[in-house]
Amino acid sequence: MVRNRQADSRDGASREETGPCGEKAAALPSGGLSVRAVNVLKELAPELIEQNPPKGAWIPPDDLLRQLTARHLATARNCGPQTAREIIEWARTRGVSIKVPLYGGKSLSEVWRSLAARASDGKLTRAEITEALEKSIRRKSVRIPVAFQIILLEILSSTYDPPPFT
Repeated sequence: MVRNRQADSRDGASREETGPCGEKAAALPSGGLSVRAVNVLKELAPELIEQNPPKGAWIPPDDLLRQLTARHLATARNCGPQTAREIIEWARTRGVSIKVPLYGGKSLSEVWRSLAARASDGKLTRAEITEALEKSIRRKSVRIPVAFQIILLEILSSTYDPPPFT
């Protein structure tokens, strides 16, 4: 019986004060960011705002958040999708909006299928093509589906008349 009460109290405490990555909120530095998220932002600070953050606890300045893009997060060391979502959400609570990638969270094959479908509907945009190709390059994919190769060939040979690119 004592064991169940201990487990219940642990579960109750973790539900109340657990951060996005499982750390206790009381132990989270920087007003709710996990240690990993803070470290990612510390690595990006010199590049984006030309400041070297101090060791230890640090609250990222709004200047850094305003300069930050989803591309920075996608290419930052130790910043996976969960950490990126955490940083984007935290920035939103501070009044800074970071544009999320069009195909964030989708597998490369899902991206290609979506692009082929949008191209057949005549709704493909330059931004979508660019993002898909960048994702493919980041993942070092050597395989581009034939349907998308045809679309690229049509665009390059000017036989494809897409809607105005956005």
